[in-house]
Amino acid sequence: MSLALKGTLVLVGAGKMGGAMLEGWLKSGADPKKIAVLDPFASDDLKALLSKHRVSLNPAIAGINNAEVVLIAVKPQMMEEVLPTVVGLGSSKPLILSVAAGKTIASFERHFGKSAAVIRTIPNTPASIGRGITAMSANANVSAAQMKLARDLLSAIGEVVTVDREELIDSVTAVSGSGPAYVFYLTECLAAAAEKVGLPPALAMQLARATVAGSGELMRVTGTDAATLRQNVTSPKGTTHAALQVLMAEDGLRPLFEKAVKAAADRSRELAS
Repeated sequence: MSLALKGTLVLVGAGKMGGAMLEGWLKSGADPKKIAVLDPFASDDLKALLSKHRVSLNPAIAGINNAEVVLIAVKPQMMEEVLPTVVGLGSSKPLILSVAAGKTIASFERHFGKSAAVIRTIPNTPASIGRGITAMSANANVSAAQMKLARDLLSAIGEVVTVDREELIDSVTAVSGSGPAYVFYLTECLAAAAEKVGLPPALAMQLARATVAGSGELMRVTGTDAATLRQNVTSPKGTTHAALQVLMAEDGLRPLFEKAVKAAADRSRELAS
């Protein structure tokens, strides 16, 4: 995919997420001359990358008069400090694309105006290696062309899905946004259980990590649904069946996950209010 830009793509914040997207854009053939990075705390690695590709770092806001997209990738707690410094970019009516958790479309409209085209997204941490999934929701001012551009930009870090109601972003946050932590903890629990049945700690963790990573890759590569894959490896009255009798009991894993995901969704709504 070649990323075609008509105006300037302004990246506000180039930490792990923003930096991963930047690398993806450059690899996809985006014109470095049409990218500007605003990050007063740019790392040495980022500066080297920008220098290599001749991407502008911290140019004067007043000098950017053709912004096509302003992608906000700063931490939510820094948002109210950062946004007033870049509102001048709104004069060219760019797409405002946020990858910051917990910040609503309305919060960006307060800064850039009710007529601003705003897309709110929630990516997840595997995006840093190009294997994330990002959900996005747009306000009524976003055109079809801007939706396509947003999808192209976000595809640099993995899969992209769209939700038609912004409130669903809180549910997405609870599943894919926070989800990697659930998988990491599951790996910890599997390793701890392995130790309980006699395996040395290092080997227990090695087995747990490889099993979780390999199973995820199997789902991705085959495209087979999780239930079918589970059934394929479960022999009647075998070892896997014995374990699943525990995990799939009425008080097993499903109600626990339902409770956990609801807690995360509720907290996401609290933070966004």
